[in-house]
Amino acid sequence: MVGSILDETGPLNIYGTPMVDATRLAVDHINATGGVLGRPLELVEVDSKSDQNEYINGAERLASMDLAVVHGGITSASREAIRPVFDDAEMLYFYNVLYEGGVCDINTFITGTVPTQQVEPLLRWATENIGPKVYVVAADYNYGQISADWAETYAPSVGAEILATDFFPLDVSEFGTTLSAIQDADPDVIFSFLVGGAHISFYSQFAASGLADEMTIVSTTFGLGNEHIALEPAAQENLYVAYSYFQELDTPENTAFVAAWQDAYGGDYPYITDLAVDTWDGWHMWAEATERAGTTDREAVIAELQKGANFVSPRGLVVMDGAAHHVTVPIRIAVTDGANGFDVISTYESVGPEFEQQQCDLVNDPDVNEQFTP
Repeated sequence: MVGSILDETGPLNIYGTPMVDATRLAVDHINATGGVLGRPLELVEVDSKSDQNEYINGAERLASMDLAVVHGGITSASREAIRPVFDDAEMLYFYNVLYEGGVCDINTFITGTVPTQQVEPLLRWATENIGPKVYVVAADYNYGQISADWAETYAPSVGAEILATDFFPLDVSEFGTTLSAIQDADPDVIFSFLVGGAHISFYSQFAASGLADEMTIVSTTFGLGNEHIALEPAAQENLYVAYSYFQELDTPENTAFVAAWQDAYGGDYPYITDLAVDTWDGWHMWAEATERAGTTDREAVIAELQKGANFVSPRGLVVMDGAAHHVTVPIRIAVTDGANGFDVISTYESVGPEFEQQQCDLVNDPDVNEQFTP
């Protein structure tokens, strides 16, 4: 048996729904190709309902079961609520989400991107192609706070100037005061680390204010919740993002993946997000490592993953860094295309989790358990 805990319902299901769908499709695909160690996977799913207490209760339930692995968590707050539960249970845990970076934990493997792979390239590109003056807007919890710290850290090396940073709780949907402050600051770039359904309104309010004619939004989160599907084209014109995966990628692996996805969920599925592919990759990397280990034993599977497991993904070659437990992946910068999708304009191949590689060596020091920050 294997476990999953995700926000299938509640306000964060804008991120959770594609991840739940990716989990089910990955398990079905693994089972259709022989399962793991000759046995089909039996998936135990928990809906955390976008509630921290549900996350903790669900993690405790999963930890009490005889599971080979758990994949789950979306926000960094949810990850840090459930990660200690799985550590105490000595359970292998995959977090398949881009995040603020720095987690170093022998039981945890991460297939999402980190700031050295996403914030730094996007901030550098924006400075070189749009302008150096940057105003940061961010969600007011550990993802937004630490990501904003990373923007401050990278700014000098890329030639950017952070004019101001504003933080917003996840339930805030009114941004009039901040839009006035942005107008007064007159930045070239708005860097958005906003998260969740309430924050979608920032983009429509920004467009309605007329500021889009004077400055440009770049984001590490826009589109993960299908904001580009929900918003009118005028509310997202010339908005730039950086992810490892876009549904539009024209590769044989992605063509086959999109076809399988649409066969399972319909050709009118809104969009396959980066988080969905992170999830797909996490399940397949775990399954392949378990096959090589010849057992579901946690320590044996960890040892295989630490040998530098790799997987040819819809986003390209994904390589697990054995010491840091993070992945090296392609990174792409893209712009909204006015038709509910993105045009990729720049690609960086094989971008590693540099900060995590510098801070975390779980091969030689497996007892480290902390989150390093800038």
